Amino acid sequence: MKNQIMSNILLISFFLILVSNFAESQSCSPSGAIRGTKPPPGQCNQENDSDCCIQGKMYTTFKCSPPVTGNTTATMTINSFAAGGDGGGPSECDNKYHSDDELVVALSTGWFNNMSRCLKYVNIHGNGKSVMAKVVDECDSTMGCDSDHDYQPPCPNNIVDASKAVWSGLGISDPDDVGSLEISWSDA
Repeated sequence: MKNQIMSNILLISFFLILVSNFAESQSCSPSGAIRGTKPPPGQCNQENDSDCCIQGKMYTTFKCSPPVTGNTTATMTINSFAAGGDGGGPSECDNKYHSDDELVVALSTGWFNNMSRCLKYVNIHGNGKSVMAKVVDECDSTMGCDSDHDYQPPCPNNIVDASKAVWSGLGISDPDDVGSLEISWSDA
């Protein structure tokens, strides 16, 4: 009887550890924070209403993004991947700038996955329409508030930073009209 009780306790403990690890792998917790610095005059490009870092403000950082399932919800932001645009330098995947007329996106750090999504496609569903866009850059969730990041804060962990062409393809002209978006990966 004593052995059976011990056996049951061990089995329950193992089950709780397994469930705990599974739940942890299905979530994405902050990995830290950085303190904002005031950008030098004229150094933060606010095209498309981009935010500039605020001196002393703490910004949450992430090394992960939520797992992508059949109906993963994302937040879409607008970005110019063109030279001189609010996206900063050339895209990380191909070291090129991209016209605002191209269907291109940058993904949060976890979804970008150490460049493994480079030049692959993501399906974006919203406003009753779908667009397939090429991943060309990372929306850095681990760093920000410096010259490399155009003095903008780190991206949240669930961002699809999309060109104007993606917004247009979804029939969205006003960022306040985005609502709920879903994404899925494509091997195309």
